[in-house]
Amino acid sequence: MTELAIGVDIGGTKMHAAAVDRTGRIVLERIAPTLAQEGGEAVLLRALELTGAVLAEAERLSGARLAGIGIGSAGQIDFATGKVAYAGETMPGWTGIPLGAAVKERFGLPVWTDNDVNVFAVGEKALGAAREFDHFVCLMLGTGVGGAIMEGGRLVRGAFGGAGELGHLSVNFDGPRCYCGNYGCLELYASGTGIARLAREQAAAETAAAGTDKADGAAGVPEGGSEGPDSHAVIRGWLAGEPWAVRIMDKVVLALGTGISSLVHTFNPQAVIIGGGVAATGEPLMAAIRERVKAQTYPSMGGHLRILPAGLGAGAGVIGAAAQVWVYG
Repeated sequence: MTELAIGVDIGGTKMHAAAVDRTGRIVLERIAPTLAQEGGEAVLLRALELTGAVLAEAERLSGARLAGIGIGSAGQIDFATGKVAYAGETMPGWTGIPLGAAVKERFGLPVWTDNDVNVFAVGEKALGAAREFDHFVCLMLGTGVGGAIMEGGRLVRGAFGGAGELGHLSVNFDGPRCYCGNYGCLELYASGTGIARLAREQAAAETAAAGTDKADGAAGVPEGGSEGPDSHAVIRGWLAGEPWAVRIMDKVVLALGTGISSLVHTFNPQAVIIGGGVAATGEPLMAAIRERVKAQTYPSMGGHLRILPAGLGAGAGVIGAAAQVWVYG
């Protein structure tokens, strides 16, 4: 009999639910918009509906047994209770939602609930790039920057689930103020939104220097629409060797190197595992990060450090969420 777990990944933009087997294979899945602006209660109802739809479909599979439900959510999650301890401005009204209890009450199955990057780390440890490591750090470079720390094969959660907010590690104390209250946070440089911000700022500086209404399109940042080029356009330009994009990505790599070096000096990990949309750039970005970290880190601590891309691909969120069932069950 095939044993399946239901994984649910709740982000600020979309939620993803899937039935996953013990090898990490997604058997069936559904995706829906989060519509976070509608408030926490509405998001909870949508998550319950999506989970129920996948659960019902999985129950109809011949020879399948459901072992439980694992949830990964944006925000700081109290692992012991499954409650959302805190969620930022991208998830209004999500703070205080009894997520784990609501799912358990609705479906009557064992439920484990954690922060989305924590479950990403659990998945990478169980099934992905971190299988051989007990001491590692995960960075998720997406719309924002998330983090997780695994020490001795166990997640570091802190007092109420808030540990691992690595996107708010300052890499430039003279940098812009972040919504968290800190200055020069890693998220302001290495996330998709951070890279787009750097592109806008560089375009404005070029325009001011040229004394014209727009920068020199041949040498400077291209317009890229009303908001300027997004992170995808910057990365494409960087891979093509375009000078304007190289200038931006030099700042991104410096920020990542500075942040990772600080993490290495703090936690002495065996590896740093990097996932998310920005990390999908692949080996060119990994190689640049490795070179920068090596230049900024004690040889005794950085000499054997592995910096690796995540191994679970686009389904890492739901696979990691489901992996909680195998790991903790």
